[in-house]
Amino acid sequence: QVQLQESGGGSVQAGGSLRLSCLVSGFTASSACVGWFHQTPGKERERVAVIQTGLHTTYYAASVKGRFTISHDNDENTVYLEMNSLKPDDSAMYACAADRRWTSSCTRRSAADFGYWGQGTQVTVSS
Repeated sequence: QVQLQESGGGSVQAGGSLRLSCLVSGFTASSACVGWFHQTPGKERERVAVIQTGLHTTYYAASVKGRFTISHDNDENTVYLEMNSLKPDDSAMYACAADRRWTSSCTRRSAADFGYWGQGTQVTVSS
């Protein structure tokens, strides 16, 4: 059974940092497509960052480029999202998603394409 478990969310002031973790169980994340998405009430889920862990290719939303970094640890079967210089607009529920079906097309995949999802972790950034 595939499960994704997020952790690391919380409340920080603008300019602060958080590191989100996505622990993958049920399959190895050493060659998988894993993404972080965020959602606020009344809005659609949006891609934040995506990584193909075998190819080491990444995608970042324009709003987070230069501030967020997605990475993975094969030994821990975990994908991380390092979030720096946080802004109030970054406040949202962040969820990770994974799928094993794609390699080169991974970074073009949208939320609707992913087969496995975690429950999410809340990030709140105050001004």
